[in-house]
Amino acid sequence: QVHLEESGGGFVQAGGSLRLSCAASGGTYALGWFRQAPGKEREFVATISRSSLTRFYADSVKGRFTISRDNTKNTVYLQMNSLRPEDTAAYFCAAGRAPSLWRHEYDSWGQGTQVTVSS
Repeated sequence: QVHLEESGGGFVQAGGSLRLSCAASGGTYALGWFRQAPGKEREFVATISRSSLTRFYADSVKGRFTISRDNTKNTVYLQMNSLRPEDTAAYFCAAGRAPSLWRHEYDSWGQGTQVTVSS
C-alpha cells in the first residue's frame, strides 16, 4: 500500500480559494480526491492518471477545481477556487491502479484534511 498524507485544508470565506496537497510515499499511481461532509457518504471529487492525460471531475466542482500532479515529488494537488459553503467537508486523497469515480477502486487512503467554507 501507498502512504498518503494530505495538507492544505483550512477555513475560507465563500468565493475564496485553497490548494490541497497530497504526498505519496512512492510509486506512480492514479490519484484521486474524495470528500465527506458530516452525516453524508464519501463522494468523488476528482481523479488524475499517472501521465496526467486523463482527469475526471464531479459535476459539482467542474470549472472551479483543478487536479494536477508532480510525479517528481509524488504529489497530487487540488486547486479549489470559487469555494462554496457546500464544499465544506473532509477531503481525502486516494491511490489506485487507474483513475476512477468509484471509492472501491482505490487501494490506499490518506487521513483527510478539513476544508470549511463560511457564507
